[in-house]
Amino acid sequence: MARASAFFGMMKTAIELLKEEAIQHLAEGRGRLVHCLALLNEQQIWHRPNDQVVSVGNLVLHLCGNVDQWVNHTLGGDPNTRQRQAEFDTTGPLPTNKLTDQLARVMDRAIHVIGTLTDTRLVATYNVQVFRPSGVGILVHVTEHFSYHVGQVTLHTKLLLNVDTGYYAGHRL
Repeated sequence: MARASAFFGMMKTAIELLKEEAIQHLAEGRGRLVHCLALLNEQQIWHRPNDQVVSVGNLVLHLCGNVDQWVNHTLGGDPNTRQRQAEFDTTGPLPTNKLTDQLARVMDRAIHVIGTLTDTRLVATYNVQVFRPSGVGILVHVTEHFSYHVGQVTLHTKLLLNVDTGYYAGHRL
């Protein structure tokens, strides 16, 4: 009996696993964004193929705003300085290092906030924009939203450069 108790004591809780998975997926997406930004020049980063499609630069600004508001402000208590419409209205060019620096700052803070969340904070309900998600709902939303837009950045990059982004290079899938 003591052996079984010790085994279960070492198992991670579902909440711990959720936090680890969110951090892992956000970190992976961040790496993909940085990779795409490094492949593109500033003109390509700010290219809008038509009036209905925003640029890679806009998508990065939008992701920074979303993560900052939903995680860093709502869960982490940071001031809410988001100006959502500006994320889409900006036409650039902004230097690539400014985008990557902003992404690093926002994501480093978010990963710290997520890593320190308690069960109580994750089951609590919050006001974000017009929504009332739980802390778990915020992690699911931010992770899914981030992945969705990383896919758009990846598509922009492939369309503009005709390249394989190599995300899985060296992996035996």
